Amino acid sequence: MNMHLYWKSFNRLGMIGMFAATLAASHAAQAAEARPNFIFLLTDDQQWAAMGCVQRELGEAGRFPWFQTPSMDRIAAEGVRFRNAFVTLSLCSPSRASILTGQYNHLNGVASNHVPFPMTNVTWSAVMRDAGYQTAYFGKFHHDRQPGPRPGFDINYTFIGQGQYLDCPFEINGQMTPTHGWVDDVTTDYVVDFLKQPHDKPFAMFVGFKTPHEPTVPPERTKTLYTGDLGGIVPNLTTLPIFRAADSDLGYKRAAERAISEGRGVHLNLDYFRCIRAVDDDVGRILQALDELKLADNTVLVFSSDNGMYIGEHCLHDKRSVYDESLRVPMLVRYPKLIPKAKVLDDMVLNIDVAPTLLDLAGLPVPKSMQGRSWRPLLTDQPTDWRKGFLAEYFIEKTYPNTPTIVALRTADAKLTKYPGHAEWTELFDLKNDPYETNNLANDPAHAKVLAEMNAEFDRQAKAVDYVVPPYADKVAFNPADPEKKGKAQQKKPKQKVEVE
Repeated sequence: MNMHLYWKSFNRLGMIGMFAATLAASHAAQAAEARPNFIFLLTDDQQWAAMGCVQRELGEAGRFPWFQTPSMDRIAAEGVRFRNAFVTLSLCSPSRASILTGQYNHLNGVASNHVPFPMTNVTWSAVMRDAGYQTAYFGKFHHDRQPGPRPGFDINYTFIGQGQYLDCPFEINGQMTPTHGWVDDVTTDYVVDFLKQPHDKPFAMFVGFKTPHEPTVPPERTKTLYTGDLGGIVPNLTTLPIFRAADSDLGYKRAAERAISEGRGVHLNLDYFRCIRAVDDDVGRILQALDELKLADNTVLVFSSDNGMYIGEHCLHDKRSVYDESLRVPMLVRYPKLIPKAKVLDDMVLNIDVAPTLLDLAGLPVPKSMQGRSWRPLLTDQPTDWRKGFLAEYFIEKTYPNTPTIVALRTADAKLTKYPGHAEWTELFDLKNDPYETNNLANDPAHAKVLAEMNAEFDRQAKAVDYVVPPYADKVAFNPADPEKKGKAQQKKPKQKVEVE
């Protein structure tokens, strides 16, 4: 063969190969660039109605019309707000576990606040990390006082347990580090610093704020806001939970009765709202950083809370049980490339949906272990046979024995609540006509047919999610001691002592 022709042919093939390799690298880079980034923001104990945009929508029915959250409102205005978002177990660590795994807590090993997260669980963060994402966890993780790497996250800037509001020590990639300032400001500093770093691959972040978990300690900039403001009256402020019905001396009931008789609003823990207003500033800082770094358009941003919160409703001030104030949470999603602005949806979405949704939007397969559903069809107006109801659960805790084990079916129009071992406490509510859950219809003959239908659907849902009281759940007797006494005792502790409950 003519050597000149040989080398000419070889060089042409080499050039073609080099061109193909360059083109492949270019396509790979474009594909990496096309993959969205993810930021999941989670507050702690934020009631679904504790956002300015919700209060404005509620109008006269809003309890806190003076409350403002401009940054959260901005996310809602630039994306989707779900009006009916719920958790499947209303408690800090269990909800975080469900968000990460897409599973119910009776299956993922986290049925209470005082157990560690099983590192063998499949999480959306691990799936993304294995697919080439840079994964990072910031802020609160909880799960008792579990230290060390967070599941599926390569970068960890977190604190242990509940942490503390001021000068909270952080565990930064395994190294305990002192910090100075308000804890959620510190978390946000770390987040913004991370965003400003060069990224050669897409990132997925979980940001856990401490706010507004008690004992609430707002920063200086918000600690005098709302002074003198009162909470509005709603029908269930004097309605005792059925498992506390014999305790007519609950402090919240007495306070509500006095307020109603005097024709005024009820006194609130205003520091709760001051903390949320302060963390709204931090949300704003993250939004600003995304704008300045030109990352906003290609970033899926989700904002929610780990559970709801009673603010005197049903004479309670906590979460755990399954009245709507406890189960219902804020849920906002912004992704400019896919989601229209200022969209409001009434479909029932759950915290177990977060994992499959994020993976779906990342173009990654959803593990079969995940029980939630992707919101993509809802976000993009695609036809879908969406859920008509869901199962909620709670397992009594040795550290909080005054809320019993509960399992409930919640649909758009009704709720059936069962208390294992206490059939006499069964509740049936007509949510369409009684959204505040004040009139129990379980023993009303006129609603026998509805009760039978709800029981049948309850059984179907329980089977579908493999419901069982897990063997690792606490074995403790229900103790109807006044939860207020525990709350007051907690408030007497030094405010900066690390809380573990």
